[in-house]
Amino acid sequence: MRRQKAAPSGSPLTHKPGTAVSLVGVSKVYGTGKHAVRAVEDVSLDVGMGEFLCLVGASGCGKSTLLNMVAGLDKPTTGTVEVLGGRPTLMFQEGALFPWLTVEKNIELALKLRGLHKSLRKDTLQALLEMVHLQDFRRRLPHDLSGGMRQRVALARALAQQAEILLMDEPFGALDAMTRDLLHEELEALWRNTGLTVVFVTHNVREAVRLGDRVVLLSSRPGRIKAEFDVKIDHPRRTESIAVGELARTIIDRLRMEVRSHG
Repeated sequence: MRRQKAAPSGSPLTHKPGTAVSLVGVSKVYGTGKHAVRAVEDVSLDVGMGEFLCLVGASGCGKSTLLNMVAGLDKPTTGTVEVLGGRPTLMFQEGALFPWLTVEKNIELALKLRGLHKSLRKDTLQALLEMVHLQDFRRRLPHDLSGGMRQRVALARALAQQAEILLMDEPFGALDAMTRDLLHEELEALWRNTGLTVVFVTHNVREAVRLGDRVVLLSSRPGRIKAEFDVKIDHPRRTESIAVGELARTIIDRLRMEVRSHG
């Protein structure tokens, strides 16, 4: 278990059974005095083991800030962030691959850093390549790959870290609609087959409804939780389905209200 900041004295933390990530009264302020920027304010949220949670909201509402705190890259100014469900790994919008390394070497680097013995790396690498459908591109360099393929490499590298919690910050935002739809299918299959806990940040409300068990809507800065929506739509889902569209419209209407209320 990793705790970013202790709870106040006399206020012991309690969690629902099966909680993977717990945020209690989390606020984040950058800077001081008149230059201070309050990015997130009083966010309390539990993410269940194996849940696929999507965070949506306007630009600058603190979605990425929350991910960074869960990943351990940042600390809350006040409140507590606890990671209870295993090791987290963070996947960015850009693949951030090493351009001089091939697909397999980019992934293998994560296995080396994990400390996996050389005798085990070959089979693990092959399994990861097959999982993201890149076994035929293993010796290609990143500049030879499409955007979707580069994101597959980044996903395999994240999984190579043997993380139980996958944090995804707009991972498909720069991709065309068809590629994004294909990666939705692959991510959903991977999530269902591995039992990963996923926290997924997106500006695309339809994408959130297409993928998530639950969609959490944040207000404009400072980010606060304004609404939560359980997605009770059977799998497999399609982005263009009527049920997905109806719930997406409800969330978008609420999002518009939030944006208008903050100018």
